Amino acid sequence: MNESASMRFLYHTVPGRQLLKTLVRPSVSQKAAKLLNSPVSRPLIGYYIHKYHIDLTGCEKTQFDSFNDFFTRKKRVRICRDKSKLSSPCDGFLSAYRITDDLRMQIKHSTYSVASLLQSRELAEQFRGGLCCVFRLEPWHYHRYVYAVSGTVLKQRRIPGVLHSVRPIACAEYPVYVQNSREYTVIQNELLGSVIQMEVGALLVGKIHNYKTNLPVICYMEKGYFEYGGSTIILLFQKDVVQLLPKYKSLLFSGHELPVSIGQPYGIVL
Repeated sequence: MNESASMRFLYHTVPGRQLLKTLVRPSVSQKAAKLLNSPVSRPLIGYYIHKYHIDLTGCEKTQFDSFNDFFTRKKRVRICRDKSKLSSPCDGFLSAYRITDDLRMQIKHSTYSVASLLQSRELAEQFRGGLCCVFRLEPWHYHRYVYAVSGTVLKQRRIPGVLHSVRPIACAEYPVYVQNSREYTVIQNELLGSVIQMEVGALLVGKIHNYKTNLPVICYMEKGYFEYGGSTIILLFQKDVVQLLPKYKSLLFSGHELPVSIGQPYGIVL
């Protein structure tokens, strides 16, 4: 997907990254969040609906208290409950990769290997040869998401974002300027083994809201939601436990994306 001129300026020029560092300071982010959660932000809703042609059919309500109340709206969703199928945890565009040592993925203006994404080479090693599915949400998509699989939660981790405003740093043998805030959950499933579900936010403030639980999770149970500024979900599967449906197999070789809806099947359990 082509970057806008403003994104190229912010991420790929020294002045832009210096401006970016100011924009994502906690004080600025807190003020922006306060504004988007206040009634003052309601006039933005109509503009946003018009700009992105958003259909509110099926939403639990159509009158909202603030922009973020609208952005995190709930709607009735249809879920495929066939246990032999993998269904999308969210609305978005799906891309898929075979997990190898030299895999590099572009996610929200940053480049990652699986090890740098997880900040754990040991954990990444468990998924070598497996499947990585990336679900990229656009502004018009539904921004709530569900658990992709059932099972016992083995680990939960939050990784703060990092912004380097002038010089790139060495990370897994390649330079990066930005590391996004992200959270991931390791789930032990009786058929699939360990599965990782990760949410990725924008810049230093991810706007990721995951519900806390110590209980076994159930597939398609709501896991959380993104406020404005968070918009990517990543699933990691171990080797030889799942495969893509025929419609999506070409994604492994093309680097392209295909649209999916929350609850829509995209793969099968082997």
